[in-house]
Amino acid sequence: MFCDLNTLRQLMNQCGAMKKPFLFAVDYAMRRAFFSDRPYAETSVRWSIGNIGNAAGDGVSATVTPYLKVTRPITMQQYAGAFDTVSRGLRRGDSFLVNLTVATEVECSPLEDIFNAATAPYRLLIPDEFVCFSPETFVKISPEGIISAYPMKGTIRADIPDAMRLLEENPKELAEHYTIVDLLRNDIGMAASDVRVSRFRYFDIIKTSHGPIYQTSSRIEGNLPADWTDSTGDIILRMLPAGSICGAPKEATLDIIRRTETTERGWYTGVFGLFDGKSLDSAVMIRCIQKHADGRLMFHSGGGITSSSRMEDEYHELIDKIYLSTSL
Repeated sequence: MFCDLNTLRQLMNQCGAMKKPFLFAVDYAMRRAFFSDRPYAETSVRWSIGNIGNAAGDGVSATVTPYLKVTRPITMQQYAGAFDTVSRGLRRGDSFLVNLTVATEVECSPLEDIFNAATAPYRLLIPDEFVCFSPETFVKISPEGIISAYPMKGTIRADIPDAMRLLEENPKELAEHYTIVDLLRNDIGMAASDVRVSRFRYFDIIKTSHGPIYQTSSRIEGNLPADWTDSTGDIILRMLPAGSICGAPKEATLDIIRRTETTERGWYTGVFGLFDGKSLDSAVMIRCIQKHADGRLMFHSGGGITSSSRMEDEYHELIDKIYLSTSL
């Protein structure tokens, strides 16, 4: 069922208190949400998280190779205008990091085919609306109440010579990563105690339709109260929007984003997840194709802007992120 944020919060808390499994999703603006207390039997959406879900076995069995073609990319001149607006906010000290995103018009296979072929750890399909194939965890909560976040900041094409060292030693990427880790520590600290960074700046390789990329992540943990399941909705929704896709400080940065981005994000950079009755796993909905009201298909992408960012580099990064996550 689709619902508003307050209804979602109540339903998450109620099912959590009863240790009843549920699936949830909420858009970036926190105006629209989805909730199901029968996630494995759900028919209105398709989803998988790791090896579980109502479509968990479909990813490697797809027989149709999906395609994706950029038909109307934002020009560098258009992007430069948005970049300049963000840069002025950074120079004024309104923000240290702004995640600037754009929507690129694309042609692609049916969203169902893209969903079936995607190899990402988090997949969600709302038919005729959007498909998400995200590599990024939002938070996980263990049965013992350990809450963990895994912010992703910093990417580079793996085929670039010495790519991992270049990413690791890039001062802009390092500053951006420090900022997001600090923001997520604060967000987790709103609900948890003993917040700590248990792993800092590790590298994963992700296969894409454009070739492999290196992605940088960290792990942040905290301890929730023993009765955390009674407040599942309060815990999760209090931390939204996800820090990794807005910036820091959060409120001032959100204001910059509202004034700069010309296309609403919709479900893109929202959050979806599963409570299985004991633990919770959730994703930030990056790598997202949405069908807009006029029928156009838009692939949303972006990246973090700091005072040391170069406009040309950021423009090429957002274009490079328009890919399908598939092994076909």
